[in-house]
Amino acid sequence: MGQWFSNPWWLATILLVAVLIGAYIYEMRRRTARALRFANLDVLKSVTPRHQDRFRHVPFALLATGLLLLCVAMAGPMAERDVPRNRATVMLVVDVSNSMKATDVAPSRLEAAQAAGKRFADELTTGINLGLVSFAGTPSTLVSPTPDHNATKRALDKLRLADKTATGEGIFAALEQIQTLNSALGGDEHAPPAHIVLLSDGKQTVPESPDANRGGFTAARKAKEEGIPVSTISFGTMHGTVELETPNGQTERIPVPVDDESLRKIANLSGGNFYTASSLDELNKVYSTLRQQIGTERQRGDNYRPWVIAGSMLAIIGTLGALFLNRRLP
Repeated sequence: MGQWFSNPWWLATILLVAVLIGAYIYEMRRRTARALRFANLDVLKSVTPRHQDRFRHVPFALLATGLLLLCVAMAGPMAERDVPRNRATVMLVVDVSNSMKATDVAPSRLEAAQAAGKRFADELTTGINLGLVSFAGTPSTLVSPTPDHNATKRALDKLRLADKTATGEGIFAALEQIQTLNSALGGDEHAPPAHIVLLSDGKQTVPESPDANRGGFTAARKAKEEGIPVSTISFGTMHGTVELETPNGQTERIPVPVDDESLRKIANLSGGNFYTASSLDELNKVYSTLRQQIGTERQRGDNYRPWVIAGSMLAIIGTLGALFLNRRLP
């Protein structure tokens, strides 16, 4: 019980309210017995309004309930709530391989990712360090973690497509940025919590195996060791295609279905969450969920105010009811 009340011993005052209720019941019975002993019942019924008999105990019941709520308020009830973090590090890792120009997500996968990423940066809790890494065949750190979220928004506008997909390299680059920031802050013991958000649409191509030294699964295991979850977003549909120029100069339409399986495994290996999105609206909803998870934390704090308000209102209403209904205080 102590963990839900800051001063639980004040709950003992409920016993005083119980005594008050007992005294009221005793006094009502004593008055009734005395009235029955000396009064003419027919005359008593004729002069006592029926509605008064029916509701005469309601004011006291309201007053007693209000006092009970105030007793609980004095005990300092606690409640858990989401509060904005003032310290955290988030690295956005965005796939810019050529498959991201597929138009199965309007206007294209990349343009939708840019729009959703900027909205995420706009709405992320102020004070959180936000950085950006893009990757295709190689990673590029576009923004080191900084509380200036506008820097990430500007960098998102400059994303350019390239060949190949090195998912693991993108994660490793994000881990390096987080470690650099942590070192500047005095080491891991003093570092804020960190999270990597990886958005991709396709299967890793460099290296060929995700379990290779620089592969996506290996990077996910490394993130797990460092206590940095990687939440992945599989963005696109199974029907996406892109037009690529072949070595002989012709244009060929290539299918680029999303690869849910590998991205789900990366999330599971690192301790993060896996999401799918096949439209800009769905992607915004995913980012909203991530923003809530990353940008806030559960904290226990005082929750006495609603108890005080409810208890005071009931006590006031009960007192007023006694004055107007019974012509006396309870």
